[in-house]
Amino acid sequence: MLRLLLIAAGIAAAGACAAQTSAPPAAPFAGTLALPPKSEPPPDLAFGAFQRGYYVTALKEAMKRLAANPSDAPAMTLVGEIYDQGLGVRPDPVEAAKWFRLASRLGDREATFALGLKLLEGRGVEKDRKTAIDLFEKAAAAGHPGALYNLGVLAVDGNGVSRDFNRAATLFQRAAELGDIDAAYSLAVLYKEGKGVGQDIERAAEWMGRAAREQNIAAEVEYGIMQFNGEGVPKDEKAAAGWFLKAANRGNPIAENRIARLYAAGRGVDQDTVEAMKWHLLARAAGLKDDWLDSILNGLTPQESAKVEAAVRKQVSDQ
Repeated sequence: MLRLLLIAAGIAAAGACAAQTSAPPAAPFAGTLALPPKSEPPPDLAFGAFQRGYYVTALKEAMKRLAANPSDAPAMTLVGEIYDQGLGVRPDPVEAAKWFRLASRLGDREATFALGLKLLEGRGVEKDRKTAIDLFEKAAAAGHPGALYNLGVLAVDGNGVSRDFNRAATLFQRAAELGDIDAAYSLAVLYKEGKGVGQDIERAAEWMGRAAREQNIAAEVEYGIMQFNGEGVPKDEKAAAGWFLKAANRGNPIAENRIARLYAAGRGVDQDTVEAMKWHLLARAAGLKDDWLDSILNGLTPQESAKVEAAVRKQVSDQ
Protein backbone atom coordinates (compact mmCIF):
# COMPACT_ATOMS: atom_id res chain seq x y z
CA MET A 1 0.00 0.00 0.00
CA LEU A 2 1.22 3.46 0.77
CA ARG A 3 3.58 2.23 3.47
CA LEU A 4 6.93 3.62 2.40
CA LEU A 5 10.12 2.37 3.98
CA LEU A 6 12.40 5.38 3.99
CA ILE A 7 15.30 4.53 6.25
CA ALA A 8 16.22 8.05 7.27
CA ALA A 9 16.76 10.29 10.28
CA GLY A 10 13.66 10.13 12.47
CA ILE A 11 13.92 9.00 16.04
CA ALA A 12 17.16 7.09 15.54
CA ALA A 13 19.10 10.19 14.51
CA ALA A 14 17.79 12.02 17.55
CA GLY A 15 18.87 9.25 19.87
CA ALA A 16 15.40 8.30 21.07
CA CYS A 17 15.85 4.64 20.22
CA ALA A 18 17.46 3.42 23.36
CA ALA A 19 19.56 0.33 23.14
CA GLN A 20 21.51 0.09 19.92
CA THR A 21 22.00 -3.52 20.93
CA SER A 22 18.30 -4.16 20.50
CA ALA A 23 16.02 -3.30 17.59
CA PRO A 24 16.48 -0.87 14.71
CA PRO A 25 14.09 2.10 14.56
CA ALA A 26 10.84 1.81 12.68
CA ALA A 27 10.70 3.38 9.23
CA PRO A 28 10.07 7.08 9.83
CA PHE A 29 7.69 7.95 7.01
CA ALA A 30 4.86 5.54 6.54
CA GLY A 31 1.19 5.24 5.84
CA THR A 32 -1.52 2.92 4.69
CA LEU A 33 -4.36 3.21 2.23
CA ALA A 34 -7.44 2.65 4.37
CA LEU A 35 -9.50 -0.24 3.11
CA PRO A 36 -12.49 -1.97 4.73
CA PRO A 37 -11.56 -5.00 6.84
CA LYS A 38 -11.60 -8.23 4.90
CA SER A 39 -14.21 -9.59 7.29
CA GLU A 40 -16.71 -7.00 6.06
CA PRO A 41 -18.50 -7.11 2.71
CA PRO A 42 -16.70 -4.92 0.15
CA PRO A 43 -18.53 -1.63 -0.40
CA ASP A 44 -18.16 -1.88 -4.17
CA LEU A 45 -16.58 -3.92 -6.92
CA ALA A 46 -13.50 -1.71 -7.24
CA PHE A 47 -12.36 -1.97 -3.63
CA GLY A 48 -13.50 -5.57 -3.39
CA ALA A 49 -11.32 -6.50 -6.36
CA PHE A 50 -8.42 -4.50 -4.93
CA GLN A 51 -8.62 -6.34 -1.61
CA ARG A 52 -8.52 -9.67 -3.38
CA GLY A 53 -5.54 -8.78 -5.55
CA TYR A 54 -7.45 -8.37 -8.82
CA TYR A 55 -5.81 -5.05 -9.59
CA VAL A 56 -6.65 -4.79 -13.29
CA THR A 57 -10.31 -5.39 -12.45
CA ALA A 58 -10.08 -2.86 -9.61
CA LEU A 59 -8.73 -0.24 -12.00
CA LYS A 60 -11.46 -0.92 -14.56
CA GLU A 61 -14.18 -0.73 -11.93
CA ALA A 62 -12.75 2.47 -10.45
CA MET A 63 -12.72 4.06 -13.91
CA LYS A 64 -16.35 2.99 -14.38
CA ARG A 65 -17.20 4.76 -11.15
CA LEU A 66 -15.43 7.89 -12.33
CA ALA A 67 -17.27 7.79 -15.65
CA ALA A 68 -20.52 7.76 -13.72
CA ASN A 69 -19.34 10.33 -11.16
CA PRO A 70 -16.29 12.47 -12.07
CA SER A 71 -16.14 13.68 -8.44
CA ASP A 72 -15.74 10.21 -6.90
CA ALA A 73 -12.69 10.95 -4.71
CA PRO A 74 -12.25 7.44 -3.22
CA ALA A 75 -12.17 5.98 -6.73
CA MET A 76 -9.53 8.55 -7.71
CA THR A 77 -7.45 7.58 -4.68
CA LEU A 78 -7.70 3.93 -5.59
CA VAL A 79 -6.54 4.65 -9.15
CA GLY A 80 -3.64 6.66 -7.75
CA GLU A 81 -2.64 3.81 -5.46
CA ILE A 82 -2.70 1.28 -8.29
CA TYR A 83 -0.42 3.44 -10.44
CA ASP A 84 1.80 4.37 -7.51
CA GLN A 85 2.52 0.74 -6.61
CA GLY A 86 2.42 -0.62 -10.14
CA LEU A 87 -0.33 -3.11 -9.28
CA GLY A 88 -1.36 -4.70 -12.55
CA VAL A 89 0.08 -1.74 -14.46
CA ARG A 90 3.49 -0.22 -15.01
CA PRO A 91 4.44 1.93 -11.99
CA ASP A 92 3.81 5.58 -12.81
CA PRO A 93 4.41 7.98 -9.89
CA VAL A 94 3.49 11.00 -12.04
CA GLU A 95 0.12 9.51 -12.93
CA ALA A 96 -0.39 8.49 -9.32
CA ALA A 97 0.34 12.02 -8.08
CA LYS A 98 -2.19 13.41 -10.57
CA TRP A 99 -4.97 11.23 -9.19
CA PHE A 100 -3.99 11.86 -5.56
CA ARG A 101 -4.04 15.61 -6.19
CA LEU A 102 -7.50 15.46 -7.77
CA ALA A 103 -8.89 13.41 -4.90
CA SER A 104 -7.20 15.59 -2.29
CA ARG A 105 -8.86 18.69 -3.73
CA LEU A 106 -12.17 16.93 -3.19
CA GLY A 107 -11.32 16.37 0.46
CA ASP A 108 -10.23 12.72 0.47
CA ARG A 109 -7.91 12.35 3.47
CA GLU A 110 -6.19 9.23 2.10
CA ALA A 111 -5.27 11.09 -1.08
CA THR A 112 -4.18 14.14 0.91
CA PHE A 113 -1.83 12.00 2.95
CA ALA A 114 -0.56 10.10 -0.10
CA LEU A 115 0.17 13.32 -1.95
CA GLY A 116 2.00 14.62 1.12
CA LEU A 117 4.26 11.56 1.08
CA LYS A 118 5.04 12.05 -2.58
CA LEU A 119 5.89 15.72 -2.07
CA LEU A 120 8.08 14.83 0.89
CA GLU A 121 10.00 12.35 -1.25
CA GLY A 122 9.84 14.21 -4.54
CA ARG A 123 8.53 11.10 -6.22
CA GLY A 124 6.39 11.86 -9.26
CA VAL A 125 6.29 15.51 -8.21
CA GLU A 126 8.80 18.20 -7.37
CA LYS A 127 9.99 17.83 -3.79
CA ASP A 128 8.19 20.30 -1.51
CA ARG A 129 8.62 19.67 2.21
CA LYS A 130 6.52 22.65 3.31
CA THR A 131 3.49 21.67 1.24
CA ALA A 132 3.93 18.06 2.32
CA ILE A 133 3.71 19.12 5.96
CA ASP A 134 0.65 21.24 5.20
CA LEU A 135 -1.01 18.22 3.65
CA PHE A 136 -0.09 16.03 6.61
CA GLU A 137 -1.64 18.64 8.91
CA LYS A 138 -4.81 18.61 6.82
CA ALA A 139 -5.02 14.82 6.84
CA ALA A 140 -4.20 14.71 10.56
CA ALA A 141 -7.04 17.14 11.27
CA ALA A 142 -9.30 14.60 9.58
CA GLY A 143 -7.99 11.87 11.91
CA HIS A 144 -5.52 10.14 9.60
CA PRO A 145 -3.19 8.09 11.86
CA GLY A 146 -0.36 7.93 9.31
CA ALA A 147 -0.35 11.71 8.98
CA LEU A 148 -0.21 12.11 12.75
CA TYR A 149 2.66 9.64 12.92
CA ASN A 150 4.67 11.34 10.19
CA LEU A 151 4.17 14.73 11.77
CA GLY A 152 5.58 13.20 14.94
CA VAL A 153 8.61 11.96 13.04
CA LEU A 154 9.10 15.41 11.53
CA ALA A 155 8.91 16.92 15.02
CA VAL A 156 11.70 14.57 16.13
CA ASP A 157 13.65 15.32 12.97
CA GLY A 158 13.38 19.00 13.81
CA ASN A 159 12.39 20.19 10.34
CA GLY A 160 15.76 21.88 10.07
CA VAL A 161 15.15 23.91 13.23
CA SER A 162 14.94 22.14 16.59
CA ARG A 163 13.61 18.80 17.73
CA ASP A 164 10.32 18.87 19.63
CA PHE A 165 9.89 15.64 21.55
CA ASN A 166 6.86 16.96 23.44
CA ARG A 167 4.97 17.50 20.19
CA ALA A 168 6.20 14.18 18.84
CA ALA A 169 4.94 12.32 21.91
CA THR A 170 1.52 13.94 21.60
CA LEU A 171 1.27 13.08 17.91
CA PHE A 172 2.52 9.52 18.39
CA GLN A 173 -0.02 9.04 21.20
CA ARG A 174 -2.90 10.20 19.00
CA ALA A 175 -1.75 8.06 16.09
CA ALA A 176 -1.18 5.01 18.29
CA GLU A 177 -4.66 5.34 19.78
CA LEU A 178 -6.00 5.30 16.21
CA GLY A 179 -4.15 2.06 15.58
CA ASP A 180 -0.89 3.13 13.93
CA ILE A 181 1.61 0.48 14.97
CA ASP A 182 4.74 2.43 14.06
CA ALA A 183 3.43 5.20 16.31
CA ALA A 184 2.88 2.73 19.15
CA TYR A 185 6.50 1.58 18.81
CA SER A 186 7.80 5.15 18.67
CA LEU A 187 5.74 6.17 21.70
CA ALA A 188 7.14 3.21 23.60
CA VAL A 189 10.66 4.33 22.75
CA LEU A 190 9.95 7.84 24.02
CA TYR A 191 8.54 6.48 27.29
CA LYS A 192 11.56 4.22 27.65
CA GLU A 193 13.96 7.12 27.16
CA GLY A 194 11.89 9.79 28.90
CA LYS A 195 11.88 12.11 25.90
CA GLY A 196 8.80 14.28 25.47
CA VAL A 197 7.16 12.35 28.32
CA GLY A 198 8.22 11.32 31.78
CA GLN A 199 10.27 8.16 31.74
CA ASP A 200 7.90 5.28 32.45
CA ILE A 201 9.21 1.76 31.77
CA GLU A 202 5.87 0.10 32.44
CA ARG A 203 4.05 2.30 29.91
CA ALA A 204 6.91 1.76 27.50
CA ALA A 205 6.43 -1.99 27.86
CA GLU A 206 2.67 -1.63 27.42
CA TRP A 207 3.00 0.22 24.11
CA MET A 208 5.91 -1.94 22.98
CA GLY A 209 3.82 -5.03 23.64
CA ARG A 210 0.94 -3.62 21.61
CA ALA A 211 3.21 -2.91 18.68
CA ALA A 212 4.85 -6.34 18.94
CA ARG A 213 1.50 -8.11 18.95
CA GLU A 214 0.61 -6.21 15.77
CA GLN A 215 3.81 -7.53 14.16
CA ASN A 216 6.00 -4.44 14.25
CA ILE A 217 9.31 -6.27 13.87
CA ALA A 218 11.39 -3.70 15.77
CA ALA A 219 8.91 -3.90 18.64
CA GLU A 220 9.07 -7.70 18.63
CA VAL A 221 12.80 -7.49 19.31
CA GLU A 222 12.56 -4.66 21.84
CA TYR A 223 9.71 -6.32 23.72
CA GLY A 224 11.65 -9.57 23.79
CA ILE A 225 14.59 -7.75 25.34
CA MET A 226 12.30 -6.10 27.91
CA GLN A 227 10.80 -9.47 28.84
CA PHE A 228 14.21 -11.13 29.03
CA ASN A 229 15.49 -8.42 31.37
CA GLY A 230 12.24 -7.91 33.28
CA GLU A 231 12.00 -4.24 32.25
CA GLY A 232 8.46 -2.96 32.77
CA VAL A 233 7.11 -6.51 32.60
CA PRO A 234 7.77 -9.69 34.60
CA LYS A 235 10.97 -11.43 33.58
CA ASP A 236 10.13 -14.30 31.20
CA GLU A 237 13.00 -15.79 29.22
CA LYS A 238 10.78 -18.30 27.42
CA ALA A 239 8.42 -15.57 26.18
CA ALA A 240 11.40 -13.44 25.18
CA ALA A 241 12.82 -16.30 23.14
CA GLY A 242 9.48 -16.59 21.37
CA TRP A 243 9.61 -12.94 20.29
CA PHE A 244 13.23 -13.26 19.14
CA LEU A 245 12.40 -16.38 17.15
CA LYS A 246 9.41 -14.71 15.54
CA ALA A 247 11.46 -11.70 14.45
CA ALA A 248 14.38 -13.89 13.39
CA ASN A 249 12.11 -15.87 11.11
CA ARG A 250 11.21 -12.55 9.50
CA GLY A 251 14.90 -11.87 8.81
CA ASN A 252 15.77 -9.43 11.59
CA PRO A 253 19.55 -9.72 12.22
CA ILE A 254 19.43 -8.56 15.85
CA ALA A 255 16.76 -11.13 16.63
CA GLU A 256 18.87 -13.75 14.86
CA ASN A 257 21.79 -12.90 17.10
CA ARG A 258 19.66 -12.92 20.26
CA ILE A 259 18.02 -16.27 19.57
CA ALA A 260 21.41 -17.73 18.62
CA ARG A 261 22.74 -16.79 22.03
CA LEU A 262 19.72 -18.26 23.79
CA TYR A 263 20.01 -21.55 21.90
CA ALA A 264 23.73 -21.66 22.67
CA ALA A 265 23.16 -21.06 26.38
CA GLY A 266 19.91 -23.00 26.70
CA ARG A 267 18.03 -20.02 28.17
CA GLY A 268 14.35 -19.72 27.32
CA VAL A 269 14.75 -22.61 24.87
CA ASP A 270 16.35 -26.03 24.98
CA GLN A 271 20.08 -25.87 24.29
CA ASP A 272 20.69 -26.60 20.60
CA THR A 273 24.10 -25.91 19.10
CA VAL A 274 22.99 -26.45 15.51
CA GLU A 275 20.11 -23.96 15.83
CA ALA A 276 22.39 -21.53 17.63
CA MET A 277 24.99 -21.63 14.89
CA LYS A 278 22.38 -21.45 12.14
CA TRP A 279 21.06 -18.18 13.50
CA HIS A 280 24.56 -16.92 14.26
CA LEU A 281 25.66 -17.43 10.66
CA LEU A 282 22.57 -15.63 9.36
CA ALA A 283 23.16 -12.71 11.72
CA ARG A 284 26.86 -12.63 10.87
CA ALA A 285 26.04 -12.55 7.15
CA ALA A 286 24.04 -9.38 7.89
CA GLY A 287 27.08 -7.82 9.55
CA LEU A 288 26.58 -8.62 13.24
CA LYS A 289 29.75 -9.90 14.85
CA ASP A 290 29.77 -12.03 17.99
CA ASP A 291 33.10 -13.38 19.24
CA TRP A 292 31.51 -15.72 21.79
CA LEU A 293 29.33 -17.40 19.17
CA ASP A 294 32.30 -17.51 16.78
CA SER A 295 34.24 -19.45 19.39
CA ILE A 296 31.48 -22.07 19.51
CA LEU A 297 31.31 -22.19 15.72
CA ASN A 298 35.05 -22.79 15.47
CA GLY A 299 34.78 -25.75 17.83
CA LEU A 300 32.18 -27.68 15.82
CA THR A 301 32.95 -31.14 14.50
CA PRO A 302 32.73 -31.70 10.74
CA GLN A 303 29.44 -33.54 11.28
CA GLU A 304 27.99 -30.64 13.29
CA SER A 305 29.20 -28.12 10.69
CA ALA A 306 27.41 -30.07 7.97
CA LYS A 307 24.18 -30.00 9.97
CA VAL A 308 24.51 -26.25 10.49
CA GLU A 309 25.09 -25.65 6.78
CA ALA A 310 22.00 -27.71 5.94
CA ALA A 311 19.95 -25.80 8.50
CA VAL A 312 21.07 -22.45 7.05
CA ARG A 313 20.19 -23.53 3.53
CA LYS A 314 16.74 -24.64 4.66
CA GLN A 315 16.11 -21.41 6.55
CA VAL A 316 17.11 -19.28 3.57
CA SER A 317 14.95 -21.31 1.20
CA ASP A 318 11.96 -21.12 3.60
CA GLN A 319 12.25 -17.36 3.82
